[in-house]
Amino acid sequence: MAANASRSERRGSGVGPITMSYAHTIVPMDSNPLRNPFLNKGFSFTQEERAAHGLEGLLPAAVMTLQLEVQRSLAQMRDLSTPLQKHVYLNALASSNATVFYRLVIDNAEEVMPLIYTPVVGEACMKRSAITRGEVQGMFITPAFKGRMLSVLENYPGDIDIIVVSDGSRILGLGDLGADGMGIPVGKLGLYIAAAGFHPAHTLPVLLDFGTENEAKLADPLYIGWRHRRVDDAEYYALVEEFVVAVQQRWPGCLIQWEDFSNNHCFDLLDKYRGRCLSFNDDVQGTGAVIAAGFLVAAKVLGIKISDLRCVFLGAGSAGIGVADRIVSLMVEEGLTPEAARRQFWFLDSKGLVTTHRASLEDFKVPYARPDMPDGLDLITVIREVKPSALVGLSMQSGAFNEAIIRALHASCPRPLIFPLSNPTSKSECSAHDAIHWTNAECLFASGSPFPPVSFQGREIVTGQGNNMFVFPGLGLGAVLAQASAVTDGMINAAVRSLAAMVTDDDIAHGMVYPPVRKIREISANVAGAVLEQAIAEGVSRAVLPAGERGVDVVRSRMYDPSYPPVPAKMSSL
Repeated sequence: MAANASRSERRGSGVGPITMSYAHTIVPMDSNPLRNPFLNKGFSFTQEERAAHGLEGLLPAAVMTLQLEVQRSLAQMRDLSTPLQKHVYLNALASSNATVFYRLVIDNAEEVMPLIYTPVVGEACMKRSAITRGEVQGMFITPAFKGRMLSVLENYPGDIDIIVVSDGSRILGLGDLGADGMGIPVGKLGLYIAAAGFHPAHTLPVLLDFGTENEAKLADPLYIGWRHRRVDDAEYYALVEEFVVAVQQRWPGCLIQWEDFSNNHCFDLLDKYRGRCLSFNDDVQGTGAVIAAGFLVAAKVLGIKISDLRCVFLGAGSAGIGVADRIVSLMVEEGLTPEAARRQFWFLDSKGLVTTHRASLEDFKVPYARPDMPDGLDLITVIREVKPSALVGLSMQSGAFNEAIIRALHASCPRPLIFPLSNPTSKSECSAHDAIHWTNAECLFASGSPFPPVSFQGREIVTGQGNNMFVFPGLGLGAVLAQASAVTDGMINAAVRSLAAMVTDDDIAHGMVYPPVRKIREISANVAGAVLEQAIAEGVSRAVLPAGERGVDVVRSRMYDPSYPPVPAKMSSL
């Protein structure tokens, strides 16, 4: 279907068969194809296409295949010295030839995906103002657009199905990076496209540039953002409201995925908009879903119910609470009350153990505050007192799970779950090597950023990565194909169970509680199919599955698979 087809043509009207597809999207010709990343075929334009579209003399004589173009680009990337240089190269490639870029990413997922997103995107965001080459990527929304955001959004061409939006206030574990946080929405959408098969022409990264409190950014003459301190909460929420309303008017039914908002805003935004428009917060709900899937697999390995796990969390921010909430929902499905399920958790923040005895406590921490222990206990004391079976790190404190902590955990549980989830790698609470050696390889380990295989007593142990990429692309695609009115808890739990089911006995035998990244397209298709079916079952979907067809089969047939598109017959002049 043409990318410039009307929104109603692409989406249909009322309840009915699934009409949306990214498998055969035709991008309209509105510029020279060499300058349009969705149409550019590089050296693969045929002689006939060159003659028809005024490209003769603008390209060398050789006509090459897509496979050769990918081979060349991969070799060029590998010839660069540092991960950041590779990230910059890949970013430029995406801006010039989207087909080569996404083909390269999909065919080399384990090597390339860490370069376009975590962990390398963290360094890229920190240096974005210095390394940018002026590529036009997405939209920057500032307070200067107050009262006219809809007209500003109309400056962006095309029909958008998914927006990833951040305000740059809490980028990974790096804090407030302001406009330089745009690397996160850009990188995230790269994974939605490569992993789940959204068409790039229907995606939009957005940075709500409402200022920054980062003194270094404000003083940097190269800083690309709105050079002011952050607006106050009253203005902030009014600007976000205008943005959301404008998105709904410009692209009705568009999925909004909130990303890397600070704790003082992320829960409020999630609660306010989850019932008003199709939206979710990946830091809260996506992280929770991925880790919950790892817990399901670990419980299966241990031969216990997930409700039997006793969980200590270092880090009580949005991601930690989101993880606990998702695991609690699975415990409730096993028969516990929400209150009983939350009693299986102990949270520590910068002040130590979170309890009801504190004089002041953030609202989102209250459900997990302990009434039965002294406030402020340190981690090793809590482990010795509680004897947990799972230790989760979302603290951004490198090395917080030291040898004494891990050995105390192992002494209380013969096969503990150890999940140091902080990103990037430099913030991880412990390494795979240390966790495995300090527990004699008896732990079930997964991390937020990838670690190399670990050699232990003559065998190689491959650890899993609790990467949100296993859930959010499929969750988003399933919700969009369903034309759902909301992303429900049932849809997220369907994604959790689908991901857990993708872990094979062979994966488990190699020490993994997540499937390998090289299977990400199949993982995303299954997750999207499960989400689509759940949305239909709950009655929040406008889509209807064809009789006898499974959700995953419908999803597969509608996923974008990079190949050179036909060049439209007409084009504008150079």
